[in-house]
Parts: sequence; structure tokens; C-alpha cells
Amino acid sequence: MSSLNSQTSYPRNTPAEDAFGLNEDQRQVLDAADRMARERLAPLAQRMDDEEWWPDQEFRALGHLGYLGSTVAMEYGGSELDMLSSGAVAQAMSRYNPAFALSWVAHDNLCTNNIYRNANEFLRNKYLPGLCDGSFIGALGLTEPGAGSDALGSMRTTARREGDTYILNGSKLYITNGPVADLVLVYAKTSPEKGAKGISAFIVEKDFPGFRVAQVLNKMGFRGSQTGELVFDECRVPAENLVGEEDMGVAVVMSGLDLERSMISPICLGVCERALELSVEYANTREQFGATIGKFQMIQARLADMYVLTETTRTFTYRALAEADSLDQGAGGRGEIHKLTAASVYYAANSMNKVLDHAVQIHGGAGYIWESEINRLYRHTKLLEIGAGTTEVRQLIIAGELLKG
Repeated sequence: MSSLNSQTSYPRNTPAEDAFGLNEDQRQVLDAADRMARERLAPLAQRMDDEEWWPDQEFRALGHLGYLGSTVAMEYGGSELDMLSSGAVAQAMSRYNPAFALSWVAHDNLCTNNIYRNANEFLRNKYLPGLCDGSFIGALGLTEPGAGSDALGSMRTTARREGDTYILNGSKLYITNGPVADLVLVYAKTSPEKGAKGISAFIVEKDFPGFRVAQVLNKMGFRGSQTGELVFDECRVPAENLVGEEDMGVAVVMSGLDLERSMISPICLGVCERALELSVEYANTREQFGATIGKFQMIQARLADMYVLTETTRTFTYRALAEADSLDQGAGGRGEIHKLTAASVYYAANSMNKVLDHAVQIHGGAGYIWESEINRLYRHTKLLEIGAGTTEVRQLIIAGELLKG
């Protein structure tokens, strides 16, 4: 196994590759994030996996390093990066600590960027500076015990207006960062009779009366990235914490889902890059039958497949991120961007599964041991075929957009 403090050999762009990769500024963001992740996040990975441990201070410290609120304007404390640069940060983090990267995406994209894109100036000024400097950790509350793939139609969490307050009742399940979040962007039905057209979005602080974390979930992969169930029992939320207009939350949901899918793909890419690096090193050092296993054609074939899958994932991921950058406020959930982001994460997650299958096979018995890094990466694969819409939902989105003509 290589030392995580060693220099990596990840591919660098040449001018001829710029049309399919990163420009110089984006490359500098990726390289800086890679150094940060290798030095600060890699040493946390084993304990996070062993104990489902949450590195609270380390996460909040990213705010002072400029890695929280990456896409938020500087006037609110953000770094004002484009989506591709933000995705490069997720990619770099995922090379060394995918669980940390997942929590970062939940905070930075699902919560912070969503508030930045959709909230009014009062809420932006109230919450964004804290989300950018690490004072607040954010989460997104959409999925429910009975509402996963059908998150909008089957949503049961409700919000009724009483004067200057909304009263929320219901629960949210499988919420990344939920157990450790200081605030959650929550979707609830303000007009249940309207179905998906009666959903609104609210910012709920952890200390609001009636809000509690019901349970922290113990997972197969991405351990340490805290996931839990949130309960709202007559939870009182100030009416001023409504994000957007009442009953107009579906636009917030759909644009957020498209951006979320575009940001999951770079997690897959970073994991693929690391798995390929580890596998090449193992093939060059592990000896069997008097030779390193890299001399065997069957191992070479697996490495070649891993390389092709990783490079095609890179190209698709960067394209989707670049196009998502121009998504207008309130847009999403339809058209080319809806199809493209679904296709990107569909391909990236499937490729990650295949890459890690090859990687564990190359590592043999060493890859089957729980404590090994390649085993940890392998256990990450399934979640990204489920979260933000399952593989099957992604296929339906792609086909649905194609068939519209």
C-alpha cells in the first residue's frame, strides 16, 4: 500500500485537453484541494470508518481555509467558484476521504448553495456567512421513511401556517449530516391537497422547539459521514424562514436535485482515481509465480478497463458540471440539464462499481480485509447508485426526456 502522504500521479491537462477538462484556474483549485485533502483529510479516514466518528472540528475548520460556501458570492463569505471548480474540490477530497467529501457536498451544495440560489436577502445574510465560515453545518431534508424515489408525491411532512409561524410535523430519513447539522433545509407540504405542487422549503435550526434527531444510522459505506432520521413534532419555524414562495418548493427541489447529481459524479471520479492508483501500485509490487502480478495479461486487462472507465467518467463529469453552472434560478427538473445530470451520475456510479470490482479482484485476499483502504472504497460503491435518485430513476429521467421529442 502506498503512503497517503506520497505525491500522486493524477493526470494533468495540456492545452490540447482543455476542451475536455479543466482550465488553469480550475486545475489550481484541484491541486490545492488535493494537497489539503492528502494532508488533513486522509488521516481521518480510518477512524471515521472504524467508529462512524464525525470530525466536527476538522469539518468546521474548512471554513477558514475557504472550502465552505465554495459557490457562494464573496459578499456572503463564500469563495465564488464555478460549479466545475467546486466539483474539483469534491473530486480531490474523494481521493483520500470519500465519507468526508460526501458530508461536504451535503453541506456545501445541497444546503448552502440551495439557500444561496433560492432564499431572499434576509435569509442569505442571516445564514450564509455562518455556513461559509464553519459556524453552521448544513443538511438537506427531503427523503422520508415512506418517500424515497417518490420523494415529492409520497411526502407526508406537513407545514401549517399559524400567524408568524409554520408548524412542521413529520420525519425525514437517510439525511446526510442530519445528526450533526446546525440547520436543515427542509421540504414540507403546505398544501397537501395539491400534491407535489403544494410543497414549500424551510430553514430549520436544530434548537427550534419540536425538532429532534431520532436516530443515527450505522452504514455499510461512507462511514463517519453522519446519517440519521429527523423528527418534527409540532416544530415551530418562523414564517420568515420560508425559502422562496409558499407552495413553490418543487422548483427548489428539482433544481437542487440536478445540481446534486452533478456534484455526486466527482465523488465517484475521485474514488475511481484512488482505486486505480492503488491497483497499479499493488500490481507492480505483489509477486506470484516468480513475477509481479502486473506482468500477467489478465491483471493488465483489468487495469486497462479501470483506466478507460475512470477517464470517461472524468470527461462526462466535467461536462455535466460545466453545463450545470449556467442553470438559472428556478430552472431544472426538465430538459437537457435534467437528462445530462442524471446520465452523468448514472454513468459515474456504475463505472465506480465496476472499477472497484476490478480493484478488489486485483488485490485478492488483501482487498477482502475490512481494514484495507481498497475494501473501504469498495463499500462506498452502492450508495452512489441509490442516493439522489436510484439507477432506475436516472434511467427513467433519461428515457423520459428522450421520448419527449
